[in-house]
Amino acid sequence: MTIVFYISGHGLGHASRSIELLKVLAARRPDVRLVVRTAAPLWLFRATAPAVVELAAVATDVGVAQIDSLTVDERATASRAAQFYSTFAERVETEAGLLAAERATIVLGDIPPLAFAAAARAGIPSVAIGNFTWDWIYNAYENFDVLAPDVIDTIRRAYAAATAALRLPLHGGFEPMAAVTRDIPFIARRATRERAGTRQLLGVADDRPVVLVAFGPEGLPGLAASYDAIANSAHLTVLAPSFSLPASLTYQDLVAAADVVISKPGYGIVSECVANRTALLYTSRVSFIEYDIFVAEMPRVLRCRHLPQPDLLAGRWGEAVAALLAQPEAPEQPRIDGADVAVSEILNLVVG
Repeated sequence: MTIVFYISGHGLGHASRSIELLKVLAARRPDVRLVVRTAAPLWLFRATAPAVVELAAVATDVGVAQIDSLTVDERATASRAAQFYSTFAERVETEAGLLAAERATIVLGDIPPLAFAAAARAGIPSVAIGNFTWDWIYNAYENFDVLAPDVIDTIRRAYAAATAALRLPLHGGFEPMAAVTRDIPFIARRATRERAGTRQLLGVADDRPVVLVAFGPEGLPGLAASYDAIANSAHLTVLAPSFSLPASLTYQDLVAAADVVISKPGYGIVSECVANRTALLYTSRVSFIEYDIFVAEMPRVLRCRHLPQPDLLAGRWGEAVAALLAQPEAPEQPRIDGADVAVSEILNLVVG
């Protein structure tokens, strides 16, 4: 059996959760060949995915163009999408030919439309996995249809070709796949060691709150120079992107070791905070409709609090951190076994 997995290159969240699913697939069916096609950083897969996974660097979608971690460039996003989808038919033919040559049994996608269009063209079942769809994201941008005509319709037709869709929590979109959509629990990375052991390894004391700064690969220009000053003035221990991570630790170990994560609300960091019972101090995110879903639904499953951008950038973190840590735990403790549930659904499609 050969499974071909198309993974969005947007950010690291799609890749991170897909790797968790690949781990379960490899453990449950070591006889299955796993092929990943993605524009996400291959180093992340080489560092954390099962060694048996075969990797290919391929532009599977274009995501959004970001000015920094918090701000989307809507015009550049539309321009990229228009260019990519102008050759979509040719891309579909190329990928369908590859799927046939690889004798793919099933196609997975998180969540590039190309995956499902190519699978349908090759006559192979496909499964969509994600918490949002790109047509939903793009449809929220003013003038997107003017700058990228027919792109949203093309995406929706591709999604409609999926055999099944596994929808993660904190979701939006999925209308083109409504008839084949099933909700599953969180897929999330969990710490590999106990919190106390991680703190000891990091040399972090318990005399002040530990705050992990998590703004993804784009980062926030100008903020890094202030971390030491913020830590001292707010009586915090700040773990920032420049922090030297011991080789024996994973990123989710840092999440579990922290009292608070400061970030934008996105599926990757939110799911890891949920899985590791870490509070989230979040700031506003511009031009990403997913933000509204997270703000509405996070408090149900995660202890969280809003930090206005001016306070974030000015280093006024202390009061907000203290207030967040004084809040009660979230009322729900959601399941985080989504990878196991997803793999069962996928295997049922091909082996019954």
